[in-house]
Amino acid sequence: MLSLTRKMTKTGTRLRVLATFAAAASLTLALSGCTKLETHSPSSVRNAADTSAAEAGAAAATNGAQARAGGLGTVDCAHAKCIALTFDAGPSENSARLLDILKDKRVPATFFLLGKRHIDTYPELVRRMSDEGHEVASHTWTHKILTDAEPDEIREELERPNKEIERLTGKRPTLMRPPQGRTDDTVHDICRELGLAEVLWSVTAKDYKTNDSDLITERVLDQSSRDGIILLHDIYDGTVPAVPGIIDALKKRGYVFVTVPQLMAPGKAEPGKVYR
Repeated sequence: MLSLTRKMTKTGTRLRVLATFAAAASLTLALSGCTKLETHSPSSVRNAADTSAAEAGAAAATNGAQARAGGLGTVDCAHAKCIALTFDAGPSENSARLLDILKDKRVPATFFLLGKRHIDTYPELVRRMSDEGHEVASHTWTHKILTDAEPDEIREELERPNKEIERLTGKRPTLMRPPQGRTDDTVHDICRELGLAEVLWSVTAKDYKTNDSDLITERVLDQSSRDGIILLHDIYDGTVPAVPGIIDALKKRGYVFVTVPQLMAPGKAEPGKVYR
């Protein structure tokens, strides 16, 4: 009887372990929205770029113009140790202070903006982001999980912020970030149709779970590496105070801050593809 009890206990334990792994696998699939999420790194985009003399010269000129807009001079991320700061879900009441910090530190960023209660509430900050050389992109209109939406809803979520951003800045976004990073083949197809590439991240501070600026800084520094894409949210109280320390520490490590398009130059993100 004792032996049978032990066997039953071991079997129960194995089942619980398998159930845990199954739940984790299901969560992973749910987050990506598809069985296999194919992503492309910034370095792979650069390496795939055509390096013929004429095209390389044009690409270098474009990259230089983008970098000068951020006050950096020409940046070649094939040789420089580049990293990109990105901010989701703004603009907010914290964004003006963030823009002051970025201007003082001479650092460009990429902003994935929300529409409802953000773009429509702080239009002057959207203009300022663009005017000061930052990349302005979309994070949908209402933060709807796109993998749960019908195709027409997905188009609405993506088209509406694009139109508002273009109206305010004169530039139509070419990048978007799906809420929670959830995407699938339907989202890819619609992004391709709308001329949008999807950008995920390689570094997250999970600042939506804490207002501890020191912890946010520590998490970013622990995960950062060359060609990294850092995800932060300027809507949370602990995030913007952490930004100066993050910038200073990474600069000491030899990093150069660029926008996401600069990170990929002379290559270019393709609509319908996913990058991280």
